[in-house]
Amino acid sequence: MAGNHGHSHGPAAGADPRWLSGALALILAFMAGEVAAGLIAHSLALISDAAHMLTDAAAIVLVLVTARLAARPAAGGYTYGLKRTEIMSAQANGITLVLLAAWLGYSAIRRLVTPPAVTGGTVLGVALVGVVVNIAATLLISRAGGGKNLAVAGAFKHILTDLYAFVATAVAGLVILLTGFDRADAIATLVVVVLMLHAGYGLIRDSGRIFLEAAPAGLDPAAVGAAMAARPHVAEVHDLHIWEITSGLPAASAHVLVAPGYDCHAVRADLEAFLSGVYGITHATLQVDHAAARTLAEQHCDDAHGPAYRPADEAR
Repeated sequence: MAGNHGHSHGPAAGADPRWLSGALALILAFMAGEVAAGLIAHSLALISDAAHMLTDAAAIVLVLVTARLAARPAAGGYTYGLKRTEIMSAQANGITLVLLAAWLGYSAIRRLVTPPAVTGGTVLGVALVGVVVNIAATLLISRAGGGKNLAVAGAFKHILTDLYAFVATAVAGLVILLTGFDRADAIATLVVVVLMLHAGYGLIRDSGRIFLEAAPAGLDPAAVGAAMAARPHVAEVHDLHIWEITSGLPAASAHVLVAPGYDCHAVRADLEAFLSGVYGITHATLQVDHAAARTLAEQHCDDAHGPAYRPADEAR
């Protein structure tokens, strides 16, 4: 006795491929020139920025590919379709950032010990152009939409981190140009490393929560269960599970016992509307049954998971 036939299986937000493709073309064009400039100027900061821009490009490509996969309808054994491919993309972006940061950090420390001569003017000029390019790419990504799409958020974090990195590189170039302090290049690289580790950790953490089927961040299942039990004519809620199918698509399932003499279907409809309106859970699967006096005094399900929630007056 359950079912919610008014929900959608699609993610809350998508991504416009036109803006993403524009950002990709801009990044690739600048990256090629930056690699050449970094080699000529002997600047690890420029090369590290170019390497980071390569991960930016890879992140956008992953978004474009996974968006197509996620849009495919459910078929065969994939009853939710391929919507979680965007989470795989986000996790791949996070892992890439962390690994690249480790390599750049090692290289930067070596350059702190034995710094090569760096052409400060070239570093400053390229970094300033990089700031402009990354601002443009950031605007394009933001125009692509998908505010709740974790893969798009991953690409956005890549480019935003790169923007901060170019600011640090520009400062390093200015310091080298004015003072001849070549170690500023390696110091700027370490700033980039810290930013990359921060962004990468956030993506790995958020995608990991979804893979482990944790409740959406900021949503307390105990509070949801208590609120459901407080709805009219609900005698008990147990076996409550809340997770995310993909970013922006929370789901819930529960077994609900309805007070004797009341309409199970009406209670179910009320709970579905409540979950959708208050918590944004539009995909809810609720099993509803009439409660008997004995079931409230003993475990109703042989293999129930988690606590049982009852109206406040009965809980006392």
